[in-house]
Amino acid sequence: MLAYIIRRLLLIIPTLFGVMLVNFVIIQAAPGGPVEQVIARLRGHDVDATARFSGSSSGDNLSNSTNTRSEAVYRGAQGLDPAFVAELEKMYGFDKPAHERFLMMLSQYIRFDFGESFYKDQRVTDIVLDKMPVSISLGLWTTLLVYMISIPLGVLKAVRDGSRFDLWTSGAVVVGNAIPSFLFAILLIVVFAGGRYMDWFPLRGLTSLDWADLTWPARVLDYLWHISLPVMAMVIGGFAGLTLLTKNSFLEEINKQYVMTARAKGLKENRVLYGHIFRNAMLIVIAGFPGAFVGILFTGSLLIEVIFSLDGLGLLGYEAALGRDYPVMFATLYFFSLLGLLMNLVGDITYTIIDPRIDFESREV
Repeated sequence: MLAYIIRRLLLIIPTLFGVMLVNFVIIQAAPGGPVEQVIARLRGHDVDATARFSGSSSGDNLSNSTNTRSEAVYRGAQGLDPAFVAELEKMYGFDKPAHERFLMMLSQYIRFDFGESFYKDQRVTDIVLDKMPVSISLGLWTTLLVYMISIPLGVLKAVRDGSRFDLWTSGAVVVGNAIPSFLFAILLIVVFAGGRYMDWFPLRGLTSLDWADLTWPARVLDYLWHISLPVMAMVIGGFAGLTLLTKNSFLEEINKQYVMTARAKGLKENRVLYGHIFRNAMLIVIAGFPGAFVGILFTGSLLIEVIFSLDGLGLLGYEAALGRDYPVMFATLYFFSLLGLLMNLVGDITYTIIDPRIDFESREV
């Protein structure tokens, strides 16, 4: 197992390199970079991430020292001092070729040095650490609730397969799977957050403004009060698939020979169900917990954070993409990709812990 872990850790290096390279090329090709946005602000124009470049025939004598943008001038820079534009490019690092900037970025990221934000006078690491508790709260609570709901429900559906209970709960699962979490979030706001009917829950933030002045029991209640609707919206979109996976896993195991043998020995049904079937049926479900957490944390929280104004990593990445804050964009991408790859490895290790019969050592990576 140790050799397999080492191989997987080594495989993370080229995988992470490829992820960063592809995204770097795509982002560099996208119009409306940080220099263009600063120039647009200086000229009093609205910042547009889709701003285009005009050709060098416009008559401006911009500096030719910008290797990656030679033979092109910024439309918004017309009438500005070329030396000032060149200074802007140097300040944001665009006075160097793209490949040099990419290699420099990787050398810093290897040391977990993510630099400073373009627009916030703060280190990227401090910004990410400041936003992380919000996203982790959403991801952790959502994952725990999804598993707490889906596993018992899936087991009951498997045991009562074809019954009225199975049919009614299947309808709920289908509806939950069909409604995107962000649409359900809007519905919750309309119904429970003062949108039209009840005003039971707050609309924004993870805590109240006077949270620091509250007692600890009151802080806990205030936190749960604020996080209820966002987590509920994310749970609706996540429990359906896991419920069906649990049910199908149990159905596959129930009719196997070892189950019939256990029943023939006179074991009680609960002992057969939870002492024999559960371990084999839950292998893929429980071992997938790390991956499920990463998936919910990365993909499920963005729109929820935007809708409920939760200042987390999803909202941070969204704002960084709109504002072309490259250090924040690439740092969050690097962090998410690295954590996802490590969690995949943790998932494989969990497989072997749950079922020692699985041997990744004999397999090729």
